[in-house]
Amino acid sequence: MIPPDRTDLEAHVDGFKKFLLRGNVVDLAVAVVIGAAFGVVVTAFVAAFITPLVGLATGAAGDFTEASFCVAGDCGAGGDGVQFPYGQFVQALLSFLIIAAVVYFLVVRPVTRLMERYKTEPEVDSITKQCPECLSSIPVPASRCAFCTVEQLDVPR
Repeated sequence: MIPPDRTDLEAHVDGFKKFLLRGNVVDLAVAVVIGAAFGVVVTAFVAAFITPLVGLATGAAGDFTEASFCVAGDCGAGGDGVQFPYGQFVQALLSFLIIAAVVYFLVVRPVTRLMERYKTEPEVDSITKQCPECLSSIPVPASRCAFCTVEQLDVPR
């Protein structure tokens, strides 16, 4: 409810400030900026080192990003042919693969291992019971609920 002495604009600005200052919005903004900077670094690395090595391996002379093929006509100066610059695509593909590998091996796998280590839910095939307090599924031999920490009285000590 908006107090009568405040305008709609002030209420919207306050709501927007609260939204921006929530932790996950700031974290997401930082992640986007760092991700963009990382993408630029990887793209420069691929352009400076990997693409010339691909050019050497394929026998292309000079810059591999300029590699292309021509279809239907003359692709020279003023020609009417259609040119496909596949070298630029290969460079972009290599950049994507390097970024994806780094994200997978340095973020996804460690976070997955960490989540498995601190998992509070029982295995799917294990026998469970319901906590009488919060109704969560917990392993039968559990003496406390992992979710609400209520002591389970039906477990012998």
